[in-house]
Amino acid sequence: MPNIHHHKILILDFGSQYTQLIARRVREIGVYCELVPYDVSSHFIENFDPSGIILSGGPDSVNDEKSARAPNIVFDLEVPILGICYGMQTMAVQLGGDATSAEKAEFGFAQIRARNHSKLLSGINDEINSDGHGLLDVWMSHGIEVTKLPSGFELIASTDNCPIAGFANQKKHYYGLQFHPEVTHTKQGIKILERFITNICHCEKKWTTENIIDDLLEKVKVQVGKQKVLLALSGGVDSSVVAVLLQKAIGDQLTCVFVDNGLLRLNEGDEVMNTFSQNLGVKVIRANAQQYFYDHLENESDPELKRKIIGNAFIDIFNREAKKLKDVNFLAQGTIYPDVIESAGAASGKAKVIKSHHNVGGLPEDLQFELVEPLKELFKDEVREIGIKLGLPKQMLFRHPFPGPGLGVRILGPVKEEFAEILRRADHIFMEELNNFNLYDSVNQAFAVFLPVKSVGVTGDERRYDYVIALRAVETIDFMTARWARLPYDFLDHVSNRIMNEISRVSRVVYDISGKPPATIEWE
Repeated sequence: MPNIHHHKILILDFGSQYTQLIARRVREIGVYCELVPYDVSSHFIENFDPSGIILSGGPDSVNDEKSARAPNIVFDLEVPILGICYGMQTMAVQLGGDATSAEKAEFGFAQIRARNHSKLLSGINDEINSDGHGLLDVWMSHGIEVTKLPSGFELIASTDNCPIAGFANQKKHYYGLQFHPEVTHTKQGIKILERFITNICHCEKKWTTENIIDDLLEKVKVQVGKQKVLLALSGGVDSSVVAVLLQKAIGDQLTCVFVDNGLLRLNEGDEVMNTFSQNLGVKVIRANAQQYFYDHLENESDPELKRKIIGNAFIDIFNREAKKLKDVNFLAQGTIYPDVIESAGAASGKAKVIKSHHNVGGLPEDLQFELVEPLKELFKDEVREIGIKLGLPKQMLFRHPFPGPGLGVRILGPVKEEFAEILRRADHIFMEELNNFNLYDSVNQAFAVFLPVKSVGVTGDERRYDYVIALRAVETIDFMTARWARLPYDFLDHVSNRIMNEISRVSRVVYDISGKPPATIEWE
């Protein structure tokens, strides 16, 4: 079995919103990488033994006295280095160059000219100008620029506004790029990163789905042995993939507990049981706890308190079911790599947290289990690919995000069983028609929201006051920002009519046209 961790790239995070994209691109190329705060210990970096190092962008000004710097050991290891945006600037300053505020800041598309036939950029271009020079369409995001090259460096890229848009010390294999090759707006970005990783760092492409699965199965078998494992199965992507992975590795040593909280999508509980218990042969205990959750949520309107109530109720039910089982030694969780990244942070506190979670729950404190977290090195897209290889339905793996508290945070105000049923049906109609109109995959997240207000409507010749459903659909790349989806009017008209005709307690349907920011994607 190939060693998928033998060649690896270390990414030092200086707080850029794009940093996780760097890691995902490296993985897509087929090489393992880890993303750590820029101020991680020298001991860690040395023990990691990287084949190459990437310094990310960041929000700091490199001229600030207390701005972030790369640990000195980075330049002592004699491995290739790629500095991106802020990473290029701090590399320049730390190695004897200079960087100052740019006369003209660059935010958005730019065209660079490659220079001096560097190993990094030579032969990579989007077009050739009349003078025979290679040009690249790239994405810039900076107000600081390098103004003086460190000793031993040469110019490898420039723009009309940024004379030093790239530099290199080709003897040491040090490179800096002011633009962002990790974003899709830089058309040849993946080729540039691949050139650095494979040609300059000499990494072999062993990080493949098949190799990852083999590695995970072997690790689970070694860790668990002949002992029993318990998994909280939610039906979401991460726990579902963990379930099928563990089933393949250890068979009937695995028991899953599925807590049906009454806040799931239409028929979701039955679908989970059918997929795992009947079709995949996974041992699943279904805890029907709908009323328990409704009782605890009664009269509570505060969104954060609702989350806590749902999380604590989940722990109570899971704890109750777990105590019925005998001789369980391990607790499996669907922790994925972004969870690990976001829980780490920088020792200085300067690394910015990219994203907060909508997940709830946690480990019951009195359950003394050893953790099994087979997905903790993987990004969500890698988890999905593994799920497909292991036979999970594509529609389960590629559904739009669903919050951990479920419909509990899509019912504004108090949560009642009646409200949950109305919302469940409305949301189902919305999803069904998005698929019927071939629009589901054109938006990144879509859902319905129950509003605890009544609006006048007309049914036949009678006036009535009933509830309002809001529809939300957004387009986004990273879920940090989003724009409302411009869905066709005839589609919205059709969905609205279906909801109001088929659900008697709904008298009005509205469409949310708020962007993020200033709004959030979810309503609570």
